[in-house]
Amino acid sequence: MTPAARWFTCTPVDFSGGKDFFARDSGLLCRGFQALGIDSRAVMPGTSRADDEPDLIRTAYADLEDPAWWRSQRLDGVVLYAWGRAKYRRVAEAIREAGVFLVLNQDSGGLVSPRLDLAAWWREQLVLSGAGRTAGGWWRFSKLALRGLTVGLTVSDLLRAEHLRAGNVIACVTPVAADHYREFCRIYGGADFASRVHVVPHPVNPLFRFDGRPKTRTVTAIGRWDDVTQKRPELLMAAAANLLDADPHVTVEIVGQATAELQKWAEKRERVCLHGRILPEAIAEILSHTQILWCPSAFESFHIASGEALCCGCSVVAAVSPSLAAFPWFVSEASGSLAATDDVAGHVAALRSELHAWDEGTRNAASIAATWQSRLHAPEVARLVLSIAAGEMNHKT
Repeated sequence: MTPAARWFTCTPVDFSGGKDFFARDSGLLCRGFQALGIDSRAVMPGTSRADDEPDLIRTAYADLEDPAWWRSQRLDGVVLYAWGRAKYRRVAEAIREAGVFLVLNQDSGGLVSPRLDLAAWWREQLVLSGAGRTAGGWWRFSKLALRGLTVGLTVSDLLRAEHLRAGNVIACVTPVAADHYREFCRIYGGADFASRVHVVPHPVNPLFRFDGRPKTRTVTAIGRWDDVTQKRPELLMAAAANLLDADPHVTVEIVGQATAELQKWAEKRERVCLHGRILPEAIAEILSHTQILWCPSAFESFHIASGEALCCGCSVVAAVSPSLAAFPWFVSEASGSLAATDDVAGHVAALRSELHAWDEGTRNAASIAATWQSRLHAPEVARLVLSIAAGEMNHKT
């Protein structure tokens, strides 16, 4: 396939279109296409905002559902970030009706239906609801489980399948998610439908790269710590305290919006540095000397911070969980460890094992970075999209 003249990305939600938008997901993939010499823009509904980047197109939402509008853009392809939701199905169908090659990004761990793996799906509802850990968690779990086993099986699955049928490619951000989506598509459309599923990871900004500096005995955690259900700052504090007490040489760096409790805890620890929210360049500086990126989250569809860390030559640690679908892939290249149990003891054991691997020389920063930069840097993800598109087009001819 010769490089396509015009590939757009689209998010059918009126988000801010500033630098933060173009630092990840659809905005960053747009920049990845541009780096390959492709004429690329990001598309969103809404009126222009003062901080919108110049390569963002704002238009009325009705335009996104109009094949004529998409046809007028003279596009070769669109990557649509719409999560397979029924409310955005008409956008996907309009792009396809315009004769534009459509890639449907699925920012999901893949457990989109209880039909796929009932036990794993049930566990994920427990995790997503915060049942047993947060106020109202059991009530939220009851609603999620009841809806998934009734409306989900009779209505939502069918509507999701209709949305996905509009895509030439169904792009899943991890191999585990892709396996789940292939099974979903097989159930609702057979082998040909399932063959449209491919792994296309979220892009990572190329500023995250290994610069050859020696790694120090540092564990870094990055997250929105005020989102206590997902990011679990209580587990972060308990496991980090245990690790620091057991290892007098390790340092813990914490990046992201902190809770008041986390702030007070960090202030009492000599080998803990709490940075708060900082710019990507500052995060890259921290990761340049970090050995381990630790994710104590309860659930993540991908965890971009881990992707950034891998590109900087760090290894990663997280729990074994169906709600952390990226991590079996992330640790697969001598690039991390998974906690056998999702508790303080399990996370500490995995962190200590990973520190020992660095001590023994079985972790190599340059090798880790080279592997994951080739898979995750934005231009490489854009190149992968073009390659998959070429394969699909050749297969149909």
